[in-house]
Amino acid sequence: MQFDSNRDLFWLIVRPWVWIPRVTQILISLSTLALMILTKGSKKDEQVQKQLAKNLLAKLNELGPCFIKVGQALSTRPDLVKRDWLEELTKLQDNLPAFSHEKALSIIKEELGSSSDDLFEEFPNQPIAAASLGQVYKARLYGNYFVAVKVQRPGLEFILRRDLVIIKVLSVIISPILPLNLGVGLGEIIDEFGRSLFEEIDYKKEADNAERFAKLFSDNPCVTIPRVERMLSSQRVITTSWIEGTKLRDRFELEEENINPAAIIRTGVISGIQQLLEFGYFHADPHPGNMFAIGGMTGDLGHLAYVDFGMMDTITKHDRITLIGAIVHLINKDYNSLAKDFQNLGFLKDGKDIEPIVPALEEVLGQALGKEVGSFNFKVITDRFSELMFDYPFRVPARFALIIRAVVSQEGLALNLDPKFKIIAVAYPYVAKRLLAGETQEMLELLLEVIFDSEGRVRIDRLESLLNVLTAESSNENRKIIPIAGAGIKLLLSESGSIIRSNLLLNLIKDERLSTEELKQLIKLLQKTFKPKRIASELIQNIIPSSI
Repeated sequence: MQFDSNRDLFWLIVRPWVWIPRVTQILISLSTLALMILTKGSKKDEQVQKQLAKNLLAKLNELGPCFIKVGQALSTRPDLVKRDWLEELTKLQDNLPAFSHEKALSIIKEELGSSSDDLFEEFPNQPIAAASLGQVYKARLYGNYFVAVKVQRPGLEFILRRDLVIIKVLSVIISPILPLNLGVGLGEIIDEFGRSLFEEIDYKKEADNAERFAKLFSDNPCVTIPRVERMLSSQRVITTSWIEGTKLRDRFELEEENINPAAIIRTGVISGIQQLLEFGYFHADPHPGNMFAIGGMTGDLGHLAYVDFGMMDTITKHDRITLIGAIVHLINKDYNSLAKDFQNLGFLKDGKDIEPIVPALEEVLGQALGKEVGSFNFKVITDRFSELMFDYPFRVPARFALIIRAVVSQEGLALNLDPKFKIIAVAYPYVAKRLLAGETQEMLELLLEVIFDSEGRVRIDRLESLLNVLTAESSNENRKIIPIAGAGIKLLLSESGSIIRSNLLLNLIKDERLSTEELKQLIKLLQKTFKPKRIASELIQNIIPSSI
């Protein structure tokens, strides 16, 4: 069960009775929608906008799963979509019309071999939620153990195969007149979208994904993953433990449940960064319908639960290390190295002269970064890059389609809960901590780039920036002084730290003379960063937690 655009194109072409009516329906619906947006989209009347949002929702629902998925992605972008529209689009996450309950029961019996009455102690007569690809029931097994039973919509494979082929053909036809310069064919992006959709409707694969994801966060008290009930799962039915929580749709809804929205955002972003840069395995569909806030906190982190593991993807170690390097080079405003990072990731072709691109990167990213790390906004960057692509040979590698989607969705979700949120302000401390630990040879090399210049001199300004990010006043465990100091000392005294020790020694002896100027600056920086008063305060907090 896979999407193959060439094979499926032939499959559809020989069935004109299937594609002709469907193409007609899509073109009429999209043309009508475009006309409504052009004529009413700029009006300020609240009722007009609400009605337009309802029409948008109705059209996407009418067009089916592929188009609903696009609407779901837009529902996480409050900076792209008007508030009135956003409220309607969020209904696409889990508030869609359900299909026949009798049909759902029939699929359960067909897939699991027995009726719902035989398999569950209690099974409801209607779903608790319905989404684009299936609907969910809250059933009960033994005792008060509740489970979520997701049943796939009937005929889904046929619908997706048909619509993906049509969407790709229409996109290829109209892409030359669209104001887009993705650097890669729109058809390739649709192929990637189709591949992920077909993986998403294989619930056996989703069960594997959920268990793999759970292992990654098994030692993290802030992240909860539901348990898969294998005996009650198949290719079109999946059963997991029930998650009782609050959806991440509205900050006021969270506050009513005594949940701190900022704490939930931090957990979501940090867990997302871990997935991309540490685990290399990530949830590619982090919209509010797939994430729940659970009561309680650990430090300044909230408790978060992920559900729905149909859309997952991996990122290679090479890409992870290069991305971390790109973040470091961005913060250090080393645009020449950043251009090389883009080339290594495939955003620029190998062998292409990067010199003309460096000033453009500096202009775009320098303005977006501003004077502070926290001022960086991913949405601003994607907008500016879309402009750059017309003048420079940037391209979007197909393998990054889901990565970009996940990051943009994550930032959009956070912006919905906190409009002032800046994703890089959370991402960089995480990267900085991993750098200081020097866990791998690649990390050590990046750390050396931060500490020393090409001639081996200590870069006091960059080291100061790194330490400031790590030790900024916060209750976050990642910014505690003592663990950071310990990690730095451990690295310095380790075998891996020999090159750092050698470089520091060479800085003391220059031109056969003892030079203490840089050493004095380094000592002054360390004294400023690791203040005795703050270290003593942390020691007391560790000994007497109640004093916090």
